[in-house]
Amino acid sequence: MRHLWSFLAGLVVAPVTWVLVTLGQDGSGRTVNRWVEIGTYSTPNLIEPAVYLGVAGILLGLLGTLRFSPLGPLVAGLLLAVPYLWLFVAPFTVRDRVPGDLKLLGDPLPLRQPLDNGTLFLIGMLLLMAVFSGQRWRSRPVAQPDGAELTPAVAPVEPTPASSDWSPPPAPPRDPDTAPLTLAYPDTPTEPLPRRTGGESPWSAPPRGGARADGPTDPR
Repeated sequence: MRHLWSFLAGLVVAPVTWVLVTLGQDGSGRTVNRWVEIGTYSTPNLIEPAVYLGVAGILLGLLGTLRFSPLGPLVAGLLLAVPYLWLFVAPFTVRDRVPGDLKLLGDPLPLRQPLDNGTLFLIGMLLLMAVFSGQRWRSRPVAQPDGAELTPAVAPVEPTPASSDWSPPPAPPRDPDTAPLTLAYPDTPTEPLPRRTGGESPWSAPPRGGARADGPTDPR
């Protein structure tokens, strides 16, 4: 279907381009010649022919660069280039087939002018060269829906390390004098505290030894 639309676009763009180029060239040429005759210029007079040429360039650019189908540039290029090539065979017959006394919106429309000066042949060759672009013959990529994930046909197998390849790091050596850290209460001491006798404190005097008596020592 896209080839059909491209073919129809080529049939329409070729004659429209011919008319726009004729209006632009004729209007621009007459405006500049008038400036030379009177010795002064007025730039607004050049806006209208510039618009004609600009629109023609946009149409040709769209037809020659968009990746719809190569049929559009091929058809438009042949329609514009063949009349000039036919001048090599029967120039007077070709010029008689092209009307030269038409008018559009009150302005003269000399369609023979771009044919005689070779502008049509130049544009036609540009469009024909666009047909040979490799991008036009490639199929358009299919857009992937949003959120779609690409899943491989075969899931990759991850290598499982063998037991001999690696082993957990050994535990650090424990110091026998260092008690392990714990959050529990400390254990109850096994050695009983000294008892308090009378009014003295168990810490007020040194402990009594068994070999030393409490009374005074005998001088003898």
